[in-house]
Amino acid sequence: QVQLVESGGGLVQPGGSLRLSCAASGVFFSLYAMGWYRQTPGKQRELVASITKDGTTNYADSVKGRFTISRDNPKKTVYLQMNSLKPDATAVYYCNRDAAVQVPWGPGTQVTVSS
Repeated sequence: QVQLVESGGGLVQPGGSLRLSCAASGVFFSLYAMGWYRQTPGKQRELVASITKDGTTNYADSVKGRFTISRDNPKKTVYLQMNSLKPDATAVYYCNRDAAVQVPWGPGTQVTVSS
């Protein structure tokens, strides 16, 4: 069974940076595109960045140029480097497959951007 565990969130001032990590257990991690999602209360979860199994990346317009997604297949880990953070980035961040069929969601990691 695949499990996802996100980490690296915290409180950061506007303009600051954070690096999120998502550790996946289970097999076949390297075969799937992975994505970072975020959710705020009362809103739907949104995809902010994705990376294919071969490393091609895609970003939501709101984070393009400031966020960088990467993956380490042998470590079964996907990362999200977030720079120049703005208050509207405040959310719980999750990782999962960027696919129609996803695995159970992990606990997420809270990111709060505030002065």
